[in-house]
Amino acid sequence: MNIGIVGLGLIGGSMAKAIKANTAHTVYGFNSSTNAIYAAQLYGAIDAVLDERTLPLCDCVIVSIPPRATEDYIRENASQLRKDALVVDCCGVKRSITDSMHDLATAQSFTFMGGHPMAGKAASGFKASSAYLFKGATMILTPYPETAISKREQARDLFLSVGFKKVHFSTPEIHDRKIAYTSQLPHLISNAYAKSMTAEGSEDVAAGSYRDMIRVSKFNESMWTELFMENRDYLIPELDNFIAWLEKYSQTLKAADPEAMESLLREGGEG
Repeated sequence: MNIGIVGLGLIGGSMAKAIKANTAHTVYGFNSSTNAIYAAQLYGAIDAVLDERTLPLCDCVIVSIPPRATEDYIRENASQLRKDALVVDCCGVKRSITDSMHDLATAQSFTFMGGHPMAGKAASGFKASSAYLFKGATMILTPYPETAISKREQARDLFLSVGFKKVHFSTPEIHDRKIAYTSQLPHLISNAYAKSMTAEGSEDVAAGSYRDMIRVSKFNESMWTELFMENRDYLIPELDNFIAWLEKYSQTLKAADPEAMESLLREGGEG
């Protein structure tokens, strides 16, 4: 199979490396930075550049760039896609991208499927990518109700072959609601936690809990702003609920009430 990968950063670069390491597929890659393309070729992660000559050859195209850029790329290149091509995005929100791609995919006769690889690390760029990034991870796919079973199977088999432990089919709505809690809220909390006046110089007395809290505080602020804004209707209630609980802990401490604190901690431990 010929596979095109758009975006050779952490996720796209890891996809390319994993595909080459685990399958016999041919991989074409594109990145806005020519340095990343050169590095991917030098590493052997891609066989050739993904361009107007090679895009029509691709059975599958994996787009691993921010949401708006993903929409722009697919719209600008839709006419060059094979009529039976499978196009999968890797954005962290699914409703906006799947809604915007539905009519275009139907008109151009390619299959669009929302995707979200549940894997990552603090570092970014092709240099941070790894053929083992997806080992043991879950790939979430959000096909349209009318998407052919054969295309669902094609996507499932591809992602299992590159190292994902599980492929989970969901709807864009369920994905976005759950991801607001499991991914976006923790990133916001970590980022806010890192802004404490006590943060500087605290590494000397820090243990695992500090490292866990601070791990995802640094991220691509432009991309994550897009994700937060696209999913704000689900993220805001999660954030407000978290703030309300923090206020209860604060009030309990101010009241010097150990019994109430024990109760709050017990509730959280049992949750």
